[in-house]
Amino acid sequence: MHERSIFQNISPLDHRYSLSEKEVFHAVSRWLSEDAAVRASLKAEAALVAAHLRTRGSLTETARRSLDEAARAVTPQEVYDEEEKTHHNIRALVNVLKRKMPDKFKTLVHLGATSVDILDTSLAYRMKGVCAAVVLPELRRLELSLCDFAEREAETPQAGRTHGQHAVPITLGFAMAEYVSRLGKSILEVERLSSGLRGKLAGAVGAYNALSMITADPQELERVYLAELGLEPSEHSTQLVEPEYMLRLLLEINTAFGIIANLADDLRHLQRSEIAELREGFAGTQVGSSTMPQKRNPWNSEHVKSLWKAFMPRVVSFYMDQISEHQRDLSNSASQRFIADYVCGFCMAVSRMSGVVEGLDVDRERLRYNLEGGGSGGIQGGVMAEPAYILLAESGESEAHEIVRRIILTAEKEGLNFPQALRREEAVLRRIAGKMLGLGLITDEAEAPSFFENPARYRGLAADKARTIAARYRKLMGG
Repeated sequence: MHERSIFQNISPLDHRYSLSEKEVFHAVSRWLSEDAAVRASLKAEAALVAAHLRTRGSLTETARRSLDEAARAVTPQEVYDEEEKTHHNIRALVNVLKRKMPDKFKTLVHLGATSVDILDTSLAYRMKGVCAAVVLPELRRLELSLCDFAEREAETPQAGRTHGQHAVPITLGFAMAEYVSRLGKSILEVERLSSGLRGKLAGAVGAYNALSMITADPQELERVYLAELGLEPSEHSTQLVEPEYMLRLLLEINTAFGIIANLADDLRHLQRSEIAELREGFAGTQVGSSTMPQKRNPWNSEHVKSLWKAFMPRVVSFYMDQISEHQRDLSNSASQRFIADYVCGFCMAVSRMSGVVEGLDVDRERLRYNLEGGGSGGIQGGVMAEPAYILLAESGESEAHEIVRRIILTAEKEGLNFPQALRREEAVLRRIAGKMLGLGLITDEAEAPSFFENPARYRGLAADKARTIAARYRKLMGG
């Protein structure tokens, strides 16, 4: 077979990214390459022969070895060469396999099956396998890295943000716990849906017509065949397995992809010069710009977002492959082949994101500066306007929100920070301090102003939630 340089390949997955993400590429390739697709179909054909022998009570270990050896002896090149004659991929595969098969088993090759009994079943087998061997381990690695970060930074104060503006204080670990929770649930769904993929051996229209000529219990033969591949039968088949098994899995993977892209976006923005709270790892030999030597770009986060942009729209094809006319047509025969590209691109993005999270550098001084220096309308300490309003309202003041809003406006007009402006409102501060005493937040009214000068104290349950969520998903991931 002619060996082609990887740089002659068309897809960047097969050259640029297969080099930068070698381990992931090779792990996925073992399940989703064309070589893997042909070999999975051969495995399915051998499983069918084994099922015939088992239901007839004549499957021996010697026979099983012969079947496996025959399937392994076929090369993808032989199948492709045969397809040049047959113009039918499965008939070509069957013809080549029969040449390798012992004579006594040849009549059982493909007996009672239609092409999709092999194709849909082998695809389910490969997708279940790649999820167990690659997709889920890569996702768990990322999830556990997020758990580590959330726990480590559970107490690290950070300005919360809504609409790109400073809101109220949180902690950095709490911000990361959002992604621990969102991604964790998606991982559990990918695990459930991939383990539930189905195959079939129901014949040309799914009604077991041909198998009814072979055995008194076609559905038992189907169960035995699929059990050889670790699968169960689709509840109802036409010529196809019900497409929703695969569709739901792909949609959940797409959901996980979106969560990871959202994380990449947040991390990228937190590395902006004007925020600068986080920074990706940067090698000593790395270059950020071809012309600006000082640049340290968040390129890995951007890379993950870019992969999502390339692959997320494939979800439209997944939905379109849900539809087939009557018992089957060939309108998904080409589009379905690109599932392999999608899963490979997803795994590469997950792997890259794990590297980003594991190498993140936290600038605690910058976090403190942003929290204490920024705020509503640019007013220093403005992030503490909410607790002032809440405490004032709890003291019985019905116009509390408007009163605090006016204090913010005064601070802005006169160039004061929020605690300074609040100190000037003695009656308001007295009512707030009284409520704080009742809640045990302070022990003396004179301590009230200092509370508003330290935003890190106003964080609610952020640290507790970060630790609780990280611990929950660490356990669920088996970490």
